[in-house]
Amino acid sequence: MSTNIDINRYLQQYKVGINQAFIWLPIIIGSIVLYLPSLVDLFNGIWSTDEQGHGPIVLGVTCWLTYRKWPQMLRVSEKQESAAIGWLILILGLLLYIVGRSQEILIFEIGSAIWVFAAALLLVRGTAALKTQWFPLFFMLFMVPLPGQVVDTVTMPMKMAVSYVAEHILFWLDYPIGRNDVILQIGQYKLLVADACAGLQTLFTLEALGLLYLNIVRHDSLFRNVALAILIVPISFTANVIRVIVLTLITYHWGDEAGQGFLHGFAGMVLFLSALLLIIFADSMLRFGAKESELVHQP
Repeated sequence: MSTNIDINRYLQQYKVGINQAFIWLPIIIGSIVLYLPSLVDLFNGIWSTDEQGHGPIVLGVTCWLTYRKWPQMLRVSEKQESAAIGWLILILGLLLYIVGRSQEILIFEIGSAIWVFAAALLLVRGTAALKTQWFPLFFMLFMVPLPGQVVDTVTMPMKMAVSYVAEHILFWLDYPIGRNDVILQIGQYKLLVADACAGLQTLFTLEALGLLYLNIVRHDSLFRNVALAILIVPISFTANVIRVIVLTLITYHWGDEAGQGFLHGFAGMVLFLSALLLIIFADSMLRFGAKESELVHQP
């Protein structure tokens, strides 16, 4: 008897899996047709630059986040009906894609994927599926290229601030350093603080790292989540200062070739490692402060 029940259960699960595959197959094929050329252009274009090198990482993390939430999405949306508003969102996403692709406006072309995938979830699994997958869709924002004018306008003041702080820290450490706008001179070497070292895109990437940390850790305290999200901005600035200081010291002690070669990539690793450690440290301080507050308010 139990064997027959197991076989029937297996057949039922198999049929459900086949039905799901037939439902999602046209969506997968349509997504490949639409966005594979866009991804090829990105990999051969801006994603190959230092400023936008985080794009493939964000894409991979988004896929992992979606896969991580998929079983929960199927469970909570099992009895949900499709939402008709999904058609309007799909039309909006396709219009954005057509305009972006034809006019080479990347913020429309790549950003349309968020609307298209949200519409697919609404049409296939309903609003419960969209609520479950909201963070992967939100995280996709960090792989959408920002308009060049916006990046240039915000980046220059950021580079000025980072180079100013880096100069004063190294001067305090008795290094022979001077600064002219965003150019640091240490000894006989001159270093230009580039966009990749202290620009808006770097801040964007580190903000994504911080929000990913928040999503994985999942604190119950709203104050702790909001406070840490706000602290990510000064943490990103501090991490950029550390990267510039590391590159400057590498160039001063081992020469310009070392500073622009392999060790330049190592400084990029220092950026993300220092940002992650600072986020964890800030989170630990917030947790410690919350515990102390609870002890103080206990009768």
